[in-house]
Amino acid sequence: MQPNVDINDLLQRTLSGDRVALARAITLIESTHERHTNDARFLIEKCLPLSGKAIRVGVTGVPGVGKSTFIESLGNVLCDRGHRVAVLAVDPSGALSGGSILGDKTRMEKLATRTEAFIRPSASGQTLGGVARKTRESIILCEAAGFDIILVETVGVGQSETTVFGMVDFFLLLMLAGAGDELQGIKRGIMEMAHALAINKTDAQNREAAQRARQQYANALHLLRPVEAEWNTEVFLCSALEGEGVEAIWENISQYISKANSTGLLAQKRTEQDLHWFEETIGEMLRNDFRANPLVSGEKPNLEKSVVEKTMSPYHAAELLMHLYKGR
Repeated sequence: MQPNVDINDLLQRTLSGDRVALARAITLIESTHERHTNDARFLIEKCLPLSGKAIRVGVTGVPGVGKSTFIESLGNVLCDRGHRVAVLAVDPSGALSGGSILGDKTRMEKLATRTEAFIRPSASGQTLGGVARKTRESIILCEAAGFDIILVETVGVGQSETTVFGMVDFFLLLMLAGAGDELQGIKRGIMEMAHALAINKTDAQNREAAQRARQQYANALHLLRPVEAEWNTEVFLCSALEGEGVEAIWENISQYISKANSTGLLAQKRTEQDLHWFEETIGEMLRNDFRANPLVSGEKPNLEKSVVEKTMSPYHAAELLMHLYKGR
């Protein structure tokens, strides 16, 4: 099937860096309507060979840590240096949780007005996998449109950090000081994923607490497995609101990218990420097809009841559903 006639014009305008066209292209790939599938696939396949040249940075942190403020501050620094910056958000809960689907642009007012920047929250979705796929494809479109820095913000909680880690080159964890036990509630796994930690909101009144927190985090990192061999995760102090310490964090990111490029690690990592999402997509498609099967959906409530009443093991119930799915 040939793509819609208008899709060629949308493609060319996207490749020329037209931000309105890019927004329309992302809306198209986010669509769940079958009639858009062919056009979306056409866009991705045409943009794919032109992607891959940008630096991809993931930014995560607890609610209230100032992720949006930090991203705006970093984005403005990068635009001032001549870069083109795209900001994407991963939010599996979407509008249902009151996430930043509309909030990002209002909180990044200055960055949103710059012609060198593009800000796009993720579409809400029922599954994290679906949102992740759309975000990864949005990265491809943004890179093909000429954006050379991609900042991916985690908005949701839980598994979204791991998901973003699997689609970026550098993973930055933002922290707060002066909030009681600095290490309490911080998942070990998230700290082990971080290429750098940054303690945000470090102003004059908070400087002493931030220095203590910095030492605590640095000590904790020595006890954890490093994110990658031959890379030391550093702890930075910054005040995104005042623009302090942000450039030092970018220099650290640049150092990592340079080193990872020279050793071949970056290319290897991206290959592994592509293969990982290939496998994840297969799994997601199979799960969706399985759940949509009328025999499966019809018998599933009965088997769930059997599992709850402990008259059948979960494994046996799942096995019976799989037999129905396969038509045995």
